[in-house]
Amino acid sequence: MKQALVDDTEDVSLDFGSEEELALRKAKIRHPLATFFHLFFRVSAIITYLFCDWFSNSFVACFVTILLLLSFDFWSVKVPTRAASTEAEARIFWLGLIICPVIWTVFFFSTLFSLKLKWLALVIAGISLQTANLYGYIHCKLGGHKSTRRATSSFVTADVPKRQARRTAEDHTEEHGKTGTR
Repeated sequence: MKQALVDDTEDVSLDFGSEEELALRKAKIRHPLATFFHLFFRVSAIITYLFCDWFSNSFVACFVTILLLLSFDFWSVKVPTRAASTEAEARIFWLGLIICPVIWTVFFFSTLFSLKLKWLALVIAGISLQTANLYGYIHCKLGGHKSTRRATSSFVTADVPKRQARRTAEDHTEEHGKTGTR
């Protein structure tokens, strides 16, 4: 009986804030515009590639349209994050980021085997843009941003004196070259 009283009077901290945040994180999409455009440009480029012959006979128009859609996709999700993304947004984002380069890779092999070589450049551009985007986000997710910043800052600080010394030496050589030729 005494043990039951001790258990009843024990202080228990309840953290309702994290439960509410977790429920909010699972419940809705906080960035619907970014989520929509993330998928819109990717899917539009794929659909345009598949049905381009139906819309236009001009290869150049199709090529430019698809490259523009891929370029818009490349820059559309670069939104400043003020609020954390939800689980649904994260799933949509990563699935779109991973599945689309796989689809472009399938297009690569189908274009290669069907010998539609003029479309091969477009498919390679699609793979390149989609893979670069995927690589960048994976690199940021794994914390590569800090190591990149360190490498860049050490490169800049180590290379600036060398470049200045090289310019000074070149300027000095030019002056002697000019005076020696007079």
